[in-house]
Amino acid sequence: MTQTPSTRFAFVKARWHADIVDRAYAGFIEIIPVEQTDVIDVPGAFELPLMAQKLALSGRYSAVICAAFVVDGGIYRHDFVASAVVDGLMRVGLETGVPVLSVSLTPHHYQETAHHTAIYREHFVTKGREAAQAALGVVAAHGTLAA
Repeated sequence: MTQTPSTRFAFVKARWHADIVDRAYAGFIEIIPVEQTDVIDVPGAFELPLMAQKLALSGRYSAVICAAFVVDGGIYRHDFVASAVVDGLMRVGLETGVPVLSVSLTPHHYQETAHHTAIYREHFVTKGREAAQAALGVVAAHGTLAA
């Protein structure tokens, strides 16, 4: 897809486990220029759908990308939060017509060790690149439909 100067992307990052989640943005801007991306931070994953909705309704963005790392803290909230976030992001995209992509990962096993942190930091870079490619693809597909 050839990007036009007016093609803008919003990248929303949850601050919970920011040392890992921020790596998704690093991968994203390897593909999509930082000049075409606005970054918004929210406290955690649960806040992503509402922010995505506000950004999508603003009319400023071709796509909204949301990143979070939802870990199992040994209580039921892990599954509840992950499900609510992904469902909410999907609903925002369907209701607004603006593509909303998720880089919200929910590992089965994560311990705050140097080894696990390194693995997920690198994995988030890869997921950020994949989100950028998906964003470009979906924006191109939407452009084809509008033509």
